[in-house]
Amino acid sequence: IRGVNLGGWLVIEGWIKPSLFDGIPNNDMIDGTEIQLQSLPQGKYVSAENGGGGTVSVDKDSPSSWETFRLWRVSESEFQFRTSGGWFLTCGGDGSTATAAATSPSSYETFYVERNNDGRVHLKLGTGTYLQASKANLLTADYPGTPGWDDNNPATFQITIASNNLHGDYQLANGYGHDKAVDVLKTHRNNFITVEDFDFLYRHGINTVRIPVGWWIAYDPNPPSPFVGGSSEVLDNALEWARAFGIKCIIDLHAAPGSQNGMEHSASRDGTVGWPTSTDFISQTLHVIDFLASRYSTHPSLLGIELLNEPSAASVPLDTLVSFYRQGYQIVRKHSSTAYVVFCQRIGNADPMELYGADLGSQNTVIDLHYYNMFDTFFVNLSSLDNIQFIYRSRQSQIQALNSANGPLVFIGEWVNELNSSDGSPMSYQDFGHAQVTVYDEASFGWAYWTLKNDRKHWDFEWNLKNNYLQLGNGVPFRLF
Repeated sequence: IRGVNLGGWLVIEGWIKPSLFDGIPNNDMIDGTEIQLQSLPQGKYVSAENGGGGTVSVDKDSPSSWETFRLWRVSESEFQFRTSGGWFLTCGGDGSTATAAATSPSSYETFYVERNNDGRVHLKLGTGTYLQASKANLLTADYPGTPGWDDNNPATFQITIASNNLHGDYQLANGYGHDKAVDVLKTHRNNFITVEDFDFLYRHGINTVRIPVGWWIAYDPNPPSPFVGGSSEVLDNALEWARAFGIKCIIDLHAAPGSQNGMEHSASRDGTVGWPTSTDFISQTLHVIDFLASRYSTHPSLLGIELLNEPSAASVPLDTLVSFYRQGYQIVRKHSSTAYVVFCQRIGNADPMELYGADLGSQNTVIDLHYYNMFDTFFVNLSSLDNIQFIYRSRQSQIQALNSANGPLVFIGEWVNELNSSDGSPMSYQDFGHAQVTVYDEASFGWAYWTLKNDRKHWDFEWNLKNNYLQLGNGVPFRLF
C-alpha cells in the first residue's frame, strides 16, 4: 500500500493546526501546562517537598521539579495544581495551611487564579480568602482583605509558564467548555478533511488512508467529559468517501483511556501515562476495539484496525502490551476473518524485533514502525546527505530483515519528508523524499505518510506534492496479500 495519515482530524494535535486553540481564554493555562510560583516579597518559590505528599513550603531559591506544578483546568479562572509526584495542592479552608497531600482533586483542591498583565497572580479559595506566603515560609489561607499587586504583598506571586506543550482533545474541549468546543470541533471536522481530499489522494496514486481516532468514539453521541461526540459519524463519511474512490482505510486507535504515551495525540490531560497500570483502562480500550470492529468489519473500505498507536516503551511494559494485543486480535477476528490487525511498535528505546516473536495472531497481522529522522539526539548533527545515507544504510537493512523474519507484514505507518538539518535545500528534500519512498516501498505491507495537512509545510503531504518536494512516480496497484 501507499498511504497517507489523516492526522489532526478526529484526534486533535495542536501543532498541526494551532489556530484551533486561539479562542480559548487564558490559553497559556490549559490542562497540563507546567507553572512555577515565586513569592514576590520573599523571592522564594512555592515547593511541594519531595514532589508532594505533605508539606508545601515557600523557601526555594530556584525552581526544579518540586517547584513545578501541572495545571488541571476547571474553568478559565479555576485550577487544580498537580505536583511532580502526582499529588494535588490542597487547603482545608480559611486559616488553613496548604499542603500537597491530596491524591485526587475536589473543592478543597480548586483555587481561583487572578492574573494581571505583568505575570502576577493571586490564589483564592472558594470562600474568597487569599493565600499568602507566611513569614514561616508556608502557604497559608489567611491574607486579610483583598491584596494589591505590589512587590511587597505576601499574597502576590510571579507565575512562570515552564511549559505549555499539550494541545490535544482534552485541552481543546476543557479549555473552551463543552458548548463552544462542540462548535469548534464540528466546524473543524466538517472542513479539515473533505471528499475533495480523497479525490486528490486518488489522483496521486494513494490507495490507503490511516485514520486516527480517539477512544471516546465508542461512546458517541455523549462521550465522557470533556470529550465531544460526533466523530463516529465523520468516520462513517470517510469510509464512504474512500469507497467512492477505491481507497482502503486503516482505523487507528490513536488515543487510549488514560493515555499510552503521555502525549497530546493520546489525549493525555497532563502528560502522565495511566493506561498500562489500570486494568479498567485496558478493558475499556478492548471495548473500543470491539466497537470499531463490529461497526466497520463488513464495510468494503476497511483494510484493517490498528489496536493502539505509539505505546511508550518507557511506560508500557512489553508483557502488558503483548497481552492487550493478543486480546485485541481475537476481538477483531470475532467480527472479521480478513481485516488486517495492526500492532504498533513501542516508541522510545525498544527493539524493532520485539513483537515478531510474540505470537500475536496467526492471520493477516502487521507490525507498524514509525520512521522519523528526528526526535533523537542521533539526528541532531546529521547533514542532509547523512540523513539520506541513513535511509539506505540503516532503514533499508532493517526493513529487509523484518521482511524476512517470517512473521507479521511490515508497515512504515508514519514517516515525513522533514529533516532535522539546517542545510536542507529543495534538492536535498527531493532526494530525501525519493530515498524514503524507494526504501519504504520495500516494506511488505507498505507505508503511510504523516500527514495529509499540516501548518508546517514539510509535514504537509499535499504541499510536498504540489511544490515538487516529494515525487511518488507512478501509482502502484493495490496489493492483495
